[in-house]
Amino acid sequence: MARLLVVEQRQEIRKIYSDETFSGHEVTFSPDYRSAHAVLNKEAFDAVVLDLPPASEGLDFLPKFLEAAANAPVIATSETGEPKRIVQAIKLGVFDFIVKPYEAGKMKVAVDHAMENLSLKNEIDYHRRQQDVVYDMDRIVAASPVMQNTISMIRKLALTDSTILMTGETGTGKSFLSGCIHFNSQRKSKAFVTINCANIPEALLESELFGHEAGAFTGAYKARAGRLEQANGGTVFLDEIGELSPALQAKLLRVLEEKAFERLGGNRTIHSDIRIIAATNRNLEEQVADGSFRQDLYYRINVLRIQLPALRERLECIEPLAAYLLDKVCRSVRKRVKAFSPAVLDIFKRYSWPGNIREFSNTIERAVLLEDGPVVRAENVMINEPILPRSRNGDHQISQNLSDQELNLILEALEKSLWIQKDAARLLGVTPRVLHYKIKKYGITHARWYKNK
Repeated sequence: MARLLVVEQRQEIRKIYSDETFSGHEVTFSPDYRSAHAVLNKEAFDAVVLDLPPASEGLDFLPKFLEAAANAPVIATSETGEPKRIVQAIKLGVFDFIVKPYEAGKMKVAVDHAMENLSLKNEIDYHRRQQDVVYDMDRIVAASPVMQNTISMIRKLALTDSTILMTGETGTGKSFLSGCIHFNSQRKSKAFVTINCANIPEALLESELFGHEAGAFTGAYKARAGRLEQANGGTVFLDEIGELSPALQAKLLRVLEEKAFERLGGNRTIHSDIRIIAATNRNLEEQVADGSFRQDLYYRINVLRIQLPALRERLECIEPLAAYLLDKVCRSVRKRVKAFSPAVLDIFKRYSWPGNIREFSNTIERAVLLEDGPVVRAENVMINEPILPRSRNGDHQISQNLSDQELNLILEALEKSLWIQKDAARLLGVTPRVLHYKIKKYGITHARWYKNK
């Protein structure tokens, strides 16, 4: 049921409206646009049916009337259907124009369309507001220096139009921050398309990216535009780009160089103005070294780089992030859990969070669902890995950094092979190119190496 304001002076038409046309709706009548304007200043309506005054009075009143109607669509009626008058009313903002006399069904359809339009407009406005809130960089929890630097860099890169490579562990927020870049860029009014290269089989991924023509493969009955084509003018986020096959890497390289491609099974060149943000949790330098990732493509996507810190590297963010996620979860599941116990906060700060923010969010959601009281207790925090012991200063006590372990293994292999790199690579089970990259990464040198080249 909708609340309708009907501006109509003639009693016989009012009766028709009440008995037939608007049955099931809440209707308020007003005799003329002046009195209706006063009503609109006091009450809100879902739609307005306005009988226009004679042509001699003109439509000068209409802009202020429409302003008073606010978001409510206005359906105009008139005894005359003069084309200039109809065009003028539509240009001023009238939703529909119906010439009298008309059947009751025609007015019903007009009101239904007006209500559908209002509902769609409200939904779009809602999503726009949500979008602005979700990708508002001022709302990102960045209490640690490393995260503050990261957000500062993202703000700068959002203003550019260059390709970006995001690296970091799984769950560090690469997808979310790529959205922040798009919706704070000059492309924000255009499409933001996300593709996870790891979740789509290679045969389908090519069609998903580039589209296909009818008959390109079994089941391709109709031509279909790919995501790169659909994103024209906007941004494409390629998550897990390290999973692309060599064939798709070559095609993507052309997109980056020429912003052009062909659909699968077609020979017509399609141009698409897109910005690409790529992300991976892999070491692309190692993939380049072992030949699984094209070096030229790596250079193309590595124009601007953002390294996202792991959650364990931003301990200052743990408590404020926990509070933010707690509020978010409570709103979603409609529970009133107000805080975490000191023991829970201690667990949060001592745990290594291998799944990073994604794991952190899931852990908090599970704890809130299990908690019956106002404070989350330690027994409701379910973590799959052991908690790291406390050191004297209360920070993480990590037994040995993974990088240190890798360095020790490389040094051990080099010593066993008398510092001959190809022999050390064989001992480690890697290619000489990969080992050479690691040696450069760690700055390993030896006086004999000039003789071994």
